[in-house]
Amino acid sequence: MSPLSHLYGAVTELRNRLYDRGLLRQHRLSQPVISVGNLSVGGSGKTPFVILLGELFNSRNVCFDVLSRGYGRCTRGVLAVDPNGSSADFGDEPSLIARRLACPVIVGESRYQAGLFAEKRSPRLHILDDGFQHRSLARDFDIVLLTPDDLRDRLLPEGRLREPLTSLRRADAVVLTAQTERNQLPVTADRIWTMRRGISIANPPRNPVVFCGIARPQNFLEQLRQFGIRESANQFFRDHHQYSDHDIRGLIRLRDENHSAGFITTEKDAINLGPRLSQLDGLAIAQVTMELDRHDAALENLFRVVRARRAAS
Repeated sequence: MSPLSHLYGAVTELRNRLYDRGLLRQHRLSQPVISVGNLSVGGSGKTPFVILLGELFNSRNVCFDVLSRGYGRCTRGVLAVDPNGSSADFGDEPSLIARRLACPVIVGESRYQAGLFAEKRSPRLHILDDGFQHRSLARDFDIVLLTPDDLRDRLLPEGRLREPLTSLRRADAVVLTAQTERNQLPVTADRIWTMRRGISIANPPRNPVVFCGIARPQNFLEQLRQFGIRESANQFFRDHHQYSDHDIRGLIRLRDENHSAGFITTEKDAINLGPRLSQLDGLAIAQVTMELDRHDAALENLFRVVRARRAAS
């Protein structure tokens, strides 16, 4: 481990110990908080899982909202996401969640202040997006998504891990893909949830140009190839990229040079394209699909833990 990663790990461990011992204050909302987070920087599927969890709550008539930082937005303060608004104002992932779930989504640098804002409007259960490291807000259930890459990765800045694998001990559920090795995990089997992840694309074009601005674009390409799609060319942008007219001209030129019938991109990129989306003829949008194994049992455990912790607080 590099000296910088060692220092980062020591600071992270100290911070967590201070929270564990109550020396750093946690704020508690009046309604339950279910956190969805991960260990690494980007690309673990938190947003699709928040959407899946919201759909499962909807199927049980559980009223909820989503609290998010709103990473990448140009605004500040606490705001309710307008599903038809600009991702520049609210962030691409909160905008996508609001459109897919049709539930209140509140963004704010302080998720506690966002939660207070939400509860003044309509008290309901909160899903905390990207909340595992946001320990200033107390939560009643911690869900952590883990990728196979995380098991081989290193701490920042040498790698992508925001916390070591040992931090999984404070998670109530660790969500794995079915093929992920489990022998390195410091959690018991009853806290492991498994899911299946794929993509759905309606009418994919022939020999598409694939483009995206996400954390792990190579994983997206691999998913497309497993789906049977081979791109004629690809173009990657930084994560959360806001598209410009210059980008659109470049993509059209790439399509024409490679005699492609169109484009494929992600749902998040479609949000960031905004009104420019209509300029890309033959554009197909790949939707991430997730299925949680034994989801009824997982939800029953979640609600049981939340009830017990709420009764004890």
